[in-house]
Amino acid sequence: MITALSDVLIIGAGPVGLFSIFTCGMQKLHCQVVDALEMIGGQCTALYPEKPIYDIPAYPKITAAHLIEQLHQQIQPFKPIFHLGQQVQELTRHGSYWQAVTSKNVKIQAKTVIIAAGVGAFGPNRPPLPDITSYEGKSVFYHVQQPQQFLGATIAIAGGGDSALDWTINLSPIAKKIYLIHRRSKFRAAPASLEQLDDLVRKGKVELVVPYQLQKLQGAGGQLQSVFVEDMDGNTRHLPAQILLAFFGLSSQLGPIADWGLSLHQHHIQVNPQNCSTNQQGIYAVGDIAAYPGKLKLILSGFSEAASAAHAIRQYLHPDEAVHFEYSTTSGVQPLS
Repeated sequence: MITALSDVLIIGAGPVGLFSIFTCGMQKLHCQVVDALEMIGGQCTALYPEKPIYDIPAYPKITAAHLIEQLHQQIQPFKPIFHLGQQVQELTRHGSYWQAVTSKNVKIQAKTVIIAAGVGAFGPNRPPLPDITSYEGKSVFYHVQQPQQFLGATIAIAGGGDSALDWTINLSPIAKKIYLIHRRSKFRAAPASLEQLDDLVRKGKVELVVPYQLQKLQGAGGQLQSVFVEDMDGNTRHLPAQILLAFFGLSSQLGPIADWGLSLHQHHIQVNPQNCSTNQQGIYAVGDIAAYPGKLKLILSGFSEAASAAHAIRQYLHPDEAVHFEYSTTSGVQPLS
């Protein structure tokens, strides 16, 4: 499939990628967006949706999930086209535009590109279990999008960090029972989360399965029936669970980005800090993947870089256009047709 020519292709749908859609939309630029994850939000959605963020202007505290919800609402007037669950495998110049080919063989043509890929394409760290892929998306999950789908289920949650504890706590009111599996007896989480976990264990809503690690899965047709775990002495346990949530983090790699002729330094893309342009004409990089002297890896910094890139792209695509800078209080938000 070949898509219609867009003004901007944005690679990455994390918070900075989403705000790039907004800043481009304010410059009357149409965007298409590719992200390797099945949902928008990047790490905010996949790793710590319930964690509070304290350095977003005007929000003394906002959860990562709520931030993504707000950013998603903000871009609605600009009608971006999303291509989720796929990675850009190729990016080549064709005359006046760039063509990206994704892992699902979608060909996206755009006049310019903004790379907002964090530190690369993300994918889940899968437990090394036989046939685990046959259960994925049906009864094995690496992130939670719709908690209500687990209503009344017996759930095995594997992991020892914030994500594992957050979802153990958040799903405990609707799950029949939760087994929390970790290879150590201590968890790496906030003190408040540990206190809540202790309370759920005392009430019998959660059973700690420690120190154990995943051994194998048993089920049929993608539906899990049992999770087998093993301790360090080779002793095994059988857990009658219909759902496995595995939280072992995400792996990130530059992947094909490394082959696009960009100036790289320590797995980051070197950019001009004035407009976030790269050494490849028409390609810009913003957010954590962009590098320049004095760079701060903050969402706030990425938002600023997105605005700089969008203004630069408008001037790049319309060099003969007189530049009249306007504040949003003056211009308002004009939907794209």
